[in-house]
Amino acid sequence: MKLVIGNDHAGVEMKYELTVYLQNKGYEVINVGTDSTEAFDYPIAGYKVGKAVAEGKADLGVLICGTGVGISLAANKVHGIRACVCSDPTTARLSREHNNTNVIAFGARIIGMETAKHILDEWLNAKYAGSERHHRRVAMITEIEETQELKAAEE
Repeated sequence: MKLVIGNDHAGVEMKYELTVYLQNKGYEVINVGTDSTEAFDYPIAGYKVGKAVAEGKADLGVLICGTGVGISLAANKVHGIRACVCSDPTTARLSREHNNTNVIAFGARIIGMETAKHILDEWLNAKYAGSERHHRRVAMITEIEETQELKAAEE
C-alpha cells in the first residue's frame, strides 16, 4: 500500500519517525511535506496530500501540523477527500469504518509519538463497513461536496 505524508514545520520530527515506522511495516511512503523547521504554510502540504490521494497516486494520506486541524481543513477542500483529525485510536478506527476516511491528521503538539503510531495502526487496519446507513451518510457528504446542496436537508 502506498501512503503520502505531508507536514508543516511543527510536524517534521513526527513525520520522520512515522515514515520509518510505516516503511518498516512494508508501506511505501511518499513525502510531500517540508523537511525544515522553518515556518511552512500547512495548506500547501494539506493540498499536496489531498491531491495525491484524489488522483490515485497514493492509497491513503497522513497529515501532521501543530494541531492537525488546519492541515486537515486544507486537505478537505480537495474533491474526494475525507480527512479527519484523530487524537485517539477509537476515533481513527471508526472514521474508517463509518466515514470511509482516506486521510488522517495528527497534531504533533497534541499527541505523543507512541500514541500517533497506535492511532495509525488502528486507522490503517480498519476497513470501511459499507453498511447501508454508513454508505447513505458518506453519499450525503459527497453530494454536499459536488453540489453544495443536500436534498435531505431541504425536505
